[in-house]
Amino acid sequence: MANAETGIARAWLAELNAALERRDFTAAANLFGHECYWRDLISLTWNIITLEGRDAIAAMLASTLLHAAPVRFAIEGEAEAVDGMAACWFTFETKVARGRGHLRLKGGQGYTMLTTMLALKGHEERRDPIPDTRGQPPYCVIIGGGQGGIALGARLTRLGVPTVILEKNQRAGDSWRHRYKSLVLHDPVWYDHLPYLPFPDHWPVFTPKDKMGDWLECYAKIMELNYWGLSECVKASYDSFAQEWTLQVNRNGQQIELRPKQLVFATGSYGPPREIQVPGAEIFKGEQYHSSQYKSAAPYGAKHCIVVGANTSAHDVCADLWEHGADVTMIQRSPTTVVRSETLMEMAFAPLYSEQAVRNGITTDKADLIFASTPFRLLPHGQIPLCTGMAERDADLLARLNKAGFKTDFGEDNSGQMMKALRTGAGYYLDVGASELIANGDIKVRSGVELSRIKENSVVLSDGSELPADLIVYATGYLPMNEWVARIISREVADRIGPNWGYGSGTKGDPGPWQGELRNMWKPLKQEALWFHGGNLHLSRHYSLYVALQLKARMENIATPVYGG
Repeated sequence: MANAETGIARAWLAELNAALERRDFTAAANLFGHECYWRDLISLTWNIITLEGRDAIAAMLASTLLHAAPVRFAIEGEAEAVDGMAACWFTFETKVARGRGHLRLKGGQGYTMLTTMLALKGHEERRDPIPDTRGQPPYCVIIGGGQGGIALGARLTRLGVPTVILEKNQRAGDSWRHRYKSLVLHDPVWYDHLPYLPFPDHWPVFTPKDKMGDWLECYAKIMELNYWGLSECVKASYDSFAQEWTLQVNRNGQQIELRPKQLVFATGSYGPPREIQVPGAEIFKGEQYHSSQYKSAAPYGAKHCIVVGANTSAHDVCADLWEHGADVTMIQRSPTTVVRSETLMEMAFAPLYSEQAVRNGITTDKADLIFASTPFRLLPHGQIPLCTGMAERDADLLARLNKAGFKTDFGEDNSGQMMKALRTGAGYYLDVGASELIANGDIKVRSGVELSRIKENSVVLSDGSELPADLIVYATGYLPMNEWVARIISREVADRIGPNWGYGSGTKGDPGPWQGELRNMWKPLKQEALWFHGGNLHLSRHYSLYVALQLKARMENIATPVYGG
C-alpha cells in the first residue's frame, strides 16, 4: 500500500498533467508555492536554466508548451518524507524526448522541480555494435582531451555523432601524467566515475595521477574514440552562411584543415594560467613558473622556495617541496577554506558518493540527479549548517593553523568549500597532509601580503620584508575559458561570449547579475555552434549527457528553440 507522500505526489503530478495537456500554463504555475523553483536541463527549454517563482514558471511554460508538448508525468517508485516535504522521482515525455525528474512538495505545493532529458526518441544511444565513424569527416570537434573531452566524446560516439578529440599531449591521460609527482585526486572514487565504465571495486578511494592517466587512456581505447594526440587547433573561424567551422590543426607537425559543424572547448574548468607581473622578475637568477608547469621537487632540496598562493595546488606543491628537503614559504594573499579530507568524506560526501550510499541504493547517476535537483539559490542554505559542523569537527586543526599565521574562513556567507568551488573555483584546500605541516611550522606562511618586487636572489613582500629565493612557483589560478577563444578564434567572439563559471552570487570574484546557473557551461553560447564543456570528473560526467543530446539534436535537424538564451 502506497504511503501518504506517494498519494500526494501522484495527485499533484496528475494535476500538472491535466494543466499541461490543456495548455493552461497559469494553472500549472499555480500548483507551485509562492517560493518555488523549476530547474530544466534541456528537456523543455533546450537550455540549462532555473525558473524562480510562479511568474517565471508560467512564462517558461507559455513559451515552450507548444513545441515541447510535455506529457505523461508519472511517479517513479514511492515518494518519501524528507525535511517535512514529500519528495519523489518521476518520468515524463516531450514531443521529441524522454525525461526523468525530481519533485519536492511543501504543504502540497511545488517547491523544487527538476526536469532532465534522458534520450531523444528514435535517436537513442546505441546498445548494439556501433559503426566506426573515425574515417568520416567530423560533425563535432572537441578541443581538449582530458576527462571532459573524453566523457563527451564517449557520449557522442554512443549517439553516432562523428567526433574528433584534439589533444596537444601525445597520449590520453597525459594531462594528468605530466602534473607534479605527488598529485592525487582529492575527491573520492564514487564521485569520479566516467560514463558507462565505472572504476572497479578495488580502486583506491583517492586516485593517484598516473593511475588516473592510465584509466583515461584505456577508456579512450575501449570506447573507440577518435582521439588525436599531438594535435592542436591553432586557428578557428565560423562561416555563418555555410554553418560550419574551419579549423587549422597542427597534427604531429602536419597542418590539417577540419570543417566541423560544431566546436566544443573542453579545456578543463578554465582557460590559460593566470600570470602575475612582478617588478624585477626579469633579473631573478633562480627559476620561476606557474604551478601548471611544476613537475617535481627533486631538484630543489635544501633550496629556498617561495609558493605564491594558498589553495589546493599551492598546498600540494609546498608539501612536495618540503618532503624533498626544501625551505618552503607559502605566500597567502587571502583567507583559505580548509577542511580535512576525512571530515569532508564523512559529513559531505557520504550521503551521495560513498560505499554507504551505494549500499543504500544510490547509484552514481541517481546521486548526480539528487545533487542537480537543488537550485543554486538554495545551495548555500544547506551548506552553511554543514560547514558549521565541519568547522567544529576540525576546530583544533583550524586553531593551530591560525596560530601559525595561516588565515582561514568559510567564505563571505559561511557556505564553505563547495560554494567557493562553484563561485570562483578557488579559495579552498581539502587537507590531505599539508595543513599539518603548516600548523607545526614545517611549511612557513606569510599571510595578507603580496610579492612587491623580485631581486636577483630574493623576493620583497608588500610589508617590506625580504625572503631569500631560489625558486618561485606562482599558484595563482587560471583565466576564464573564453581566453582560449580569444587566442584561437578572436577577441571579439571571446568578449561577446564572456567568461565562464560562477553564477552571479554577488560574492567576491563572482559578480552579479544573478545567473542561477553556472555561466556559459554546457549550453548554447552567444556564438552559434560553439560550446564550453568541463569541470571536475563529476560535472564532466553528468553534464556531458546534456551537451551530447544538444549536439545530436542539431545533427538530426531536430528543432531546438532555446528559451532564456
